[in-house]
Amino acid sequence: MNIGEKLYDLRREKHLSQEEVAGKLNVTRQTISKWETNQSTPDFDKIVPLCQLYGISADELLTGARKEEKNLKIENQEEKLENKRKKAMGIGIAIILYFIAIAWIMVSIPVLMMNPIVSSAIFLLICGVATFVIVYSSIVYKEKKKKEMDDESTRLRKQITEIASMITLVIYLFVSFFTMAWHITWLLWIVYALVEEIIKLIFLLKGESK
Repeated sequence: MNIGEKLYDLRREKHLSQEEVAGKLNVTRQTISKWETNQSTPDFDKIVPLCQLYGISADELLTGARKEEKNLKIENQEEKLENKRKKAMGIGIAIILYFIAIAWIMVSIPVLMMNPIVSSAIFLLICGVATFVIVYSSIVYKEKKKKEMDDESTRLRKQITEIASMITLVIYLFVSFFTMAWHITWLLWIVYALVEEIIKLIFLLKGESK
């Protein structure tokens, strides 16, 4: 955008006519028109009054850098916030699907008397869809850059998930050896995956609220 277009837009934003601007700057209306149509440029002694009239800096008038940078920053913040919301929604849907899968495997065989093979296939299908949603959300809505605070939050989340994985492993081995029900205790890892995604969702929502 050239200086003439900037002057025109600034005048329209202030709801001023060319005559009003000319009167405030002690120039003719034709001079304002020539400035806005790039037939001439404001004299040096008119730059400061123009900036004061429109409430901008000389740098912004001459280069437009500040306004463009400000607009870009706002757009990036809005895009980042929208990506966080979409990612949180994707993880939330995946968590619900994991719950549905667990409920299905617990009910379909002992209650509905379904074929174990068919029931397990449906269970794995639901888990597969949930995993796909998580992977898709993590890749598509991945944050570009993270600040130091975000890095600390990430490290804390990783420490929590590592502790949760160790606890799950201990419980899994203890229960499995005690009951010898290896064909059932593996479901603990589905529960662990579910807990891990809930932790991610909590940290994601916490970061969005800042």
